[in-house]
Amino acid sequence: MKTRHGAEPDDAAECRTGVAPRHVGLIMDGNRRWARAAGYASPSIGHKIGADHLGDFLDWLHARGIDHASVYVLSADNIRKRESAEVNYLFELIRTVVPMKVQNSRRWQLHIAGDLELLPSTCRDALRDAQSATAGRSGHLTLAIGYDPKHEVAQAVRQVLRKSPSTEVLESDHLTAAITAAMPGGPVKDIDLVIRTSGEQRMSGFFPWQSQHAEIHVSKKMWPAFTEHDLDLAISDYQARTTRSEPARS
Repeated sequence: MKTRHGAEPDDAAECRTGVAPRHVGLIMDGNRRWARAAGYASPSIGHKIGADHLGDFLDWLHARGIDHASVYVLSADNIRKRESAEVNYLFELIRTVVPMKVQNSRRWQLHIAGDLELLPSTCRDALRDAQSATAGRSGHLTLAIGYDPKHEVAQAVRQVLRKSPSTEVLESDHLTAAITAAMPGGPVKDIDLVIRTSGEQRMSGFFPWQSQHAEIHVSKKMWPAFTEHDLDLAISDYQARTTRSEPARS
């Protein structure tokens, strides 16, 4: 994986002149810092505005012909380690705002990666209802909620072994492909471009199996301040760093 900070504004003019990423990942970071800088009394307001902003991001991707996205919403570690008041507020956003934004998009089918048993039953029900309501749509959005990357890989391996409980599968050339197929999400698992906001240069366990070959674009913008122009910068950055001689993915 290669990392680069946000490109210069002139680079946006070159956006869409090369091959666009097929699958974009997003680590939306900086909600609380943005709220503090904006003068809000409660930093949690940043989470609300950040959740609302997800709908904009999905629209921007669709307008650029990108129909596969994976977004980091809440890790299992954050559920366990953050203050209960903040986590409960995040749960409420996951129950109300997040499913609404996906359903109202009318374009995206919702997939969930993570352990929903870590969430209250009301959150689980809302997310599962949204999955049912969006089934069959052309775009595929995977939200990482209650997400633990090591647990995800272990679960996929267990699933493969349950289907083929023999040592033969471990020696098969198709083992890696079988594990990839067992990962949660839409039909296209491999992530081409990962965007992380707020300037942090960490992956934070973001879909490590699926993003093995991804290009990483670090935007200095806090997530609520991330704009459509910033997305074009990220795509332009991706295009500049991917060789045009690579065969297109099928």
